[in-house]
Parts: sequence; structure tokens; C-alpha cells
Amino acid sequence: MEKYILYTRKSTDTEDKQVLSIDAQLAELRKYARDNELVVIDELIEKRTAKSPGRPIFNTMISRIQNGEANGILAWHPDRLARNSIDGGQIIYLLDQTSLNFLRFPVFQFENTSQGKFMLSIMFGQSKYYVDNLSENTKRGLRARVRNGDFPSQAPFGYLNDTRTKTIIVDKRYAPLVQELFEQYAKGDQTMENLAYFLQENGAITSGGKTFKDDKVKSILQNPFYYGHFLYCGELHEGRHKPIISKNLYDKVQAVIEKRGHTQKQTKPITPFLGLLRCAGCGMSITSETKTKTQKNGNFHSWTYYRCSRKKRAVKCVEPPVREKDLLPQLSGLLGEYAMSPEIYDFMTDKMSQDEQAESSSSLSLLDDLRTQVARLTAKQKILLDSYLDQDIDRQTFLAKKSEILSEKKSLEESLANLTANQNAWLEPMRKWLETAKSICYLRESNDFDGQKAVLSEIFGLNLFLENKTLTQNPNGESPKTTFRKGAESGFCLWQELQNTKEKIARESDISGKIPILVRRAGLEPARP
Repeated sequence: MEKYILYTRKSTDTEDKQVLSIDAQLAELRKYARDNELVVIDELIEKRTAKSPGRPIFNTMISRIQNGEANGILAWHPDRLARNSIDGGQIIYLLDQTSLNFLRFPVFQFENTSQGKFMLSIMFGQSKYYVDNLSENTKRGLRARVRNGDFPSQAPFGYLNDTRTKTIIVDKRYAPLVQELFEQYAKGDQTMENLAYFLQENGAITSGGKTFKDDKVKSILQNPFYYGHFLYCGELHEGRHKPIISKNLYDKVQAVIEKRGHTQKQTKPITPFLGLLRCAGCGMSITSETKTKTQKNGNFHSWTYYRCSRKKRAVKCVEPPVREKDLLPQLSGLLGEYAMSPEIYDFMTDKMSQDEQAESSSSLSLLDDLRTQVARLTAKQKILLDSYLDQDIDRQTFLAKKSEILSEKKSLEESLANLTANQNAWLEPMRKWLETAKSICYLRESNDFDGQKAVLSEIFGLNLFLENKTLTQNPNGESPKTTFRKGAESGFCLWQELQNTKEKIARESDISGKIPILVRRAGLEPARP
């Protein structure tokens, strides 16, 4: 007696794709079974690709046939049963062993003979060829999209896949959040957890509808897609999509990630001015220590001391600690030496306005140099590709050199764009410096210790010492060491100029009380890149 298992399959488990495939197969096969009076003992539906073996429902059907529950299979076409050599060979082997006697297809005639099995193996081979050819064509199309600068996959957070133009466009809703994410982390005072909470507060969710976790936020911050490049198969490519951030901001974020690494959470309150001072005796950093006392009547008292951390046990430090209430006036007094009066502020502002109006196109040679460097890198990239195609270098060397060239080229292009858009780029940092110098008076009056620490760190770097409870820049009569942060030397020159100017005003003020004529020295403005 012929007993059949009806088997239907579609290649994806996504409900919105190939919606009518299963229903159409069932309808046609049921009608075929009725017309030919076939006995169907079960109907099986599978939503898996047949490109590779391992389909659970198909394997269950084979086991049931081997156990004698059925001796026939009813399917729409042979490619519904197998598109790989293992599953196709398994069916032919069952036919050879007579465990499987009947195969019925509405669109393909099969007889269990040597000729029928030969034709069936050809159909299975043709199905496998179709899958392999489709895979090759798909990969070729993806490589073509990559060469054209199109990312051939799901758009990352902050972008959308435009189904009409087959391109990736900026998501106007979430793109500002991405830019804010990079800007916040570049400051160095944010954690991945804080940024994940920031995204949750603004209603941002992943493509799967879930909230962002710390590792997902980190993957966003490390994705070069946001400045105009993208990674595909481990290789960096130039993209045609619109960048959300600049390469400069991306590099700052990567530097912060590399510097911070796995930082520990702050468990105790931060004492003002920690990390700013060093011990004059041994050169170690200054730490704080808070002592408390509770009286019998319940009154509570606390004192904060600043002392040497004494990290070098081999060096015996004899510098005494200083109480916070004695140190704060010294810091405030030192900061006051660099406070800018309204008169100097107005004078400097006027001079900057004159420079801004009188600035000429003296940067043309620099622009030409940058364009030459970009053209040189483009030519080098072409030579590198030719060397790889000629098999003069291996793939690993090609990928490493290509990433290096693209990164350098992107930085030069951004420098060129920034210099072209704003040739007076030094004016904005100068204005910020003037605002900072003018705000010192307000910082001292408001007792904003964090603000005071930030300004002192900008002025002195690590050149502030505690010697015998006294704040000094020259421990033991030595000249201050050059321990400024990278790029802070020009800022120190500005503060030194301000201090010299105030001393000059104090010495040379005329009887009328007018400010002497101040002439800016050459090179006061920060150098251009």
C-alpha cells in the first residue's frame, strides 16, 4: 500500500517573505493527492533553506520512512526536497534500499527505475547548481556595491536603508543622538553605562526593538561608518553615505577608549584639586585624607588634609600635610594672578576683530600642499591595488596598507575642508581662552573648585608643588619642569603673556589711568595645522 508524507518547504523563516509559498504548495499538493487518490498520512511544513544539510523536519521525515511509517513522499518539485548533495544522495540511497518506493511531484514525472533515479539525480544536481550560481552572483553584486562605496548590509544605528534608491541615508531622528554620543564620550568623563542610559532616555532602540547595552554603545563608538568609511569582510572601504561625525572627533573617541580601558567605578567622593599638585620633596602626587571626630554631645567635625601619597617607600618624604582651609586661599590667590580685567578683555577683542577683517589669503600655499598630499595618497592607493592584483604582495599586507592610506587620506581631506571653510580657525580657540581668562574672577567668587582646578590645570599642567605647606612653582629653587599636556605649550604662552601684560600695566600705567598700548607679538595666535 502506498502511504505518503506530504512535504512543503520555503527558504526563510521570516513571516513576511514568501508568504504565499507554503499555502500555494499545500493547495496544489492536496488537490493532486485527491485527483490521484493518494493516501497522505501526514503533512510537514519546513521553513529552512535546503542549501546545506541539517533540516530538522526533513531529517524526521527520513527517519519515519526508514522506520516503515510511510514509503512515499509527495512534494511540489525535487528542489523542495534537496539543494545539496548530501540530502539528495540520501533520498536516492533510500530508493536503492527500497525503504522509499514512491516519489510524486505535480511538475516532474518520476519512476523508481534506474533511468528515473538518474533523472532525479540530475534534478538534484541542477538545484545545487542553481544555489551555487545564485551565491556567486550575489557575492559579485555585493562586491560591486562595495567598490561603488555602498555598504551592502543593514544600516547601523543613526542611518536608514532607502529601499527606493538602494542606498543608506541619514536617520534624522537618531543621527543627532549619535553625534551627541561621540561628543559626550570624547570629553573623557562619560561611561558606556551613562551613554546607554542617555539613549534609553531619548527613546532609542536597536533594530531588534531592544534597549542599548554597554557593549552595543561601544560598538557604535568604534564603527568607522559614522565618519564616512565602512568595514566589509575585514577590509576598510570609502563610503558614499553622508557622515554624521568628523574623522577628528572619531579619533578623539578612539584615544579616550584606548586610554580608559577598563576603568573602575568611583566609590568615594572626589576631593577638589586631586591630580593637580605634586610633592616638592619627592615628586610624588598629592592625595587627600579626611579625618573625622564625633564629640560626646553628638557634634560631628571633619578635616581634610592634602599630603604626599608616598608611593615610593624607598624614599622617605618629610613634607608636612596642609589643611584644606589653608591651601584654598593660596590656590585662589595664584589663580587671581591670571584673571583678565574687562579693559584688557575689550582691548584683545578689538584686536582680534581687526585681525579677522585684515586676514588675507596667505594660506593658499598650505591648501595646495594638502591637495598635493591627497593626490599623492590616491596615486599610492592605485599602485598598491596594482601590486596586489599582480600578486607582488599578499592580501594581509594589502589590507593593512590600504587601511593606513585611507585613514591618512581621510584626515588630510578633513584638514583641507576645515581650512577651506574657515581660514581664521585660530580665532575661536582664542575667544574661548579670553572667556576663560575673564571668567576667573567669577570662579573665585563662586568657589567653583572644579572650575578652578580645570583652569589651573590648563595654565600650569603638573608644575604646581607643595613645599612646607606652601604652594610653589619652583620646588627647592629649581626651574619648573615641562610637564604640560600635549598641545598645551601654546596655551601656557598665552597665560604667561597675560601675566606679563598685567605686570607691565602695573608698572607703566600713566597718570590718566589709561592702559598702555599693547602690541601683540608675532606668533601669539595658535599655529595652523
